[in-house]
This record gives sequence, structure tokens and C-alpha cells, in this order.
Amino acid sequence: MRILLFTGKGGVGKSTLAAATACASAAAGHKTLVLSTDAAHSLADALDVAATAEPTEAAPSLWVQHVDAQQRFERSWADIQGYLMSVLDVAGVDPVAAEELTVIPGAEEVLALLEVRAQARSGEWDVLVVDCAPTAETLRLLALPEALGWYMTRVLPVERRVVKALKPVLTRAAGVPMPEDSVFDAIERLHVELDDVRTVLTGPDTSIRLVLTPESVVLAEARRAYTFLTLFGYSVDAAVVNRVFPDGGADEWRATWVAAQRAVLEEAADSFAGLDLRTSVYRPTEPVGRAALLDLATDVYDGSDPLAKGSGAAGMSVRTTGSGRVLSVPLPLAAQDDVRLARKGDELVVSVASYRRLLTLPSGLARHRVAGARVHDGELQVRFTDPASTTTTQTTETPEETL
Repeated sequence: MRILLFTGKGGVGKSTLAAATACASAAAGHKTLVLSTDAAHSLADALDVAATAEPTEAAPSLWVQHVDAQQRFERSWADIQGYLMSVLDVAGVDPVAAEELTVIPGAEEVLALLEVRAQARSGEWDVLVVDCAPTAETLRLLALPEALGWYMTRVLPVERRVVKALKPVLTRAAGVPMPEDSVFDAIERLHVELDDVRTVLTGPDTSIRLVLTPESVVLAEARRAYTFLTLFGYSVDAAVVNRVFPDGGADEWRATWVAAQRAVLEEAADSFAGLDLRTSVYRPTEPVGRAALLDLATDVYDGSDPLAKGSGAAGMSVRTTGSGRVLSVPLPLAAQDDVRLARKGDELVVSVASYRRLLTLPSGLARHRVAGARVHDGELQVRFTDPASTTTTQTTETPEETL
């Protein structure tokens, strides 16, 4: 099954390009579902159909769905929310206010990813096209499954045992109800589902496509997204520059815009070297409806297969050298000063700007000592030496420092 995710800064046309790609896929005979996790729900507007919470046929071989985040929230969060509301009830908080307070900001968008997983695992579709939320929200969502996994493996088991052993004492002392097993079960179930979301979205048949417009600010955000998505192991295989002014025209205003866009396009070609870089001209009318979207897809993909997977960045790898081993982690477009690295036991903590990922070291490296690191040719390269070759004692935790 082919899975394509479209993301980009708000307003760049990612919903339109997701819809156009889905239309092209369906026209080629693939049973295609195009699904939106974006709260703005512009997807149905682009297709000129009604938005529905369940897959609805919009054209031959094409179905469309807008995820009902509230419905998914109630299905997956009910046990946890019920416990939190009982705590607030003891504290005297109004039930209506308590219900609002127990909705974690961003939770509905996170749980929308579970619908992506459900449709991907259903076996009903040949192709799944996902119109994601704007870039910043998408990055937070896609980083969550791994971050929650760290909590689940290290914190929750201890917390569950402590609560179970001391529940009578804690309840009397604190005056509030302690969580039942059903609450912990719900958290563990949510973790399993989100972990499978990551498995689906980092699989070999899944790609992320960045959509941007030829503007310096938008390009800067797309560059950061490329770096961060790759850091977390997601495959970016293409970038589409949308709303490019065609050459021609004698008026000074338009000529100025064409020149400015041409400079950004040259920078985008350098930034996304190795990716499939596509452009879409600024059309005289807004592409709405299946016919207009098919025409858009024809121009963007220019006769090539819109479902074909580009090369993208390679995954994490280890190679042996004369002095030890080198762990390479792809970090396209990252500058050395932006990257921070720390070692904690058998994990590396890699930070790029405000994003952080915990990388569990392969077993063959866990006992080795970090000898140095650098960012080179779009990779974070960490050198390890055999502990037998040095008299320095490896501590279980080293302070973070700039590379």
C-alpha cells in the first residue's frame, strides 16, 4: 500500500496538491482514499464535495474523508478523561469547566493520526493520501509516538506499581481518587496504537512531500521541516514549489516578482538537492473540482508516476573504520552549531534547535565510548572507540555540549 503525506506552511496549497495527487492516483485505477487531519478541512473544498467523517466516494476509485477528531478523542481518551474529571470533581471544579480542562491541547490532532493508522491497516485501499496539518503541528505530532514510548518503558511501569502498592494510603492522604487499572490500560493501549502509527508512517511505502511557495520565509520553514522530519526517521521524497509566476509580461510589478521567485527557486534547488523537486505555476483560476485538479496533477508530475517514491535521505547506519565505528544519522541542511549531542547510557540524545530525539544505540555500539562527532555532508557522524582501546571510564551520563 502506498502512503503519501503532504505538509507545509499554512496557506501554501498543500490540501490542493494532496487532492490533485489523489485524483491522479484514482484516475490511474488505484483505489484511493484522501484523508485530512487538518482542522481547517480545506480538502473537501478543493474537491468540491461535502466533508464527511467516514470515507465517501467522490469519484470513480476516489474516496474522501475528514477525520472527526472529537469522535476519535472520545473513543481513545474517555477512560483517561474520566479519571481526571473525578480528581477535579473532588477539588470542587464545575463539571463543564472540568471537561474543558481535561482536554489536553493538541490531543485531538494527535488522535487523528490513529485514524490514519486504522485506514492504513484496513486493507481496503491501494493508496492513502494524507492532507496533514501545517508544518509546526505535523512535526509535533510525528515526534510524539517516540517520546511517549520513552515514558511508557521507563516511567509508567514504576508509577503503576507504586500506585497499586500505596493506593489506600495515597487516597486517604491526598483526599483524591487514585487511578484504576483501566486508566493505566488506556494509556498503554494509546501507546501501542501511536507506536504503530510510527511503524506505518516510517515504513518503506510511506513518503512525506513538502509543499511551499517561492518565498524566502516559506522556504526557510520547509528547510527546517526537512531536517526535523529526517531526524525522526521519516522519509521525505519530494518538494513541490507552488504558485510560481510564469515568465512573460512587460509590467514592472510582475517582472519584480518573477525575478524574486527565480532566486528562491534556485535556493530551493540547492536546499533540496537529491529530492524530486517539482513546481506548479500560478494558475489563472483556483483549481477546484476533479477536472481542474487532474489538470494540476498533469502539470506538476509532467508525465511521471505521481506515486513513485523518490530517493530521499538514507536511514541511520553504522560503518567500521580503522580506529572504531562511525554512526551516521541523516540531518540534511543542519548546521554544526545547531546540533547538540549527549550520551545517556545506551542512548544518544540528539537536539536540533527545539527538537530532541532519543536514539537507542545498536547493541554493537552500546558498550563503546563516544570519541567525537561532527556534522558533515548532511549527516551527523558520531565516532565510537572500543572501550578496550582506552583507559578512560565511560560514565552513564555525560553533559550536553555543542558539537
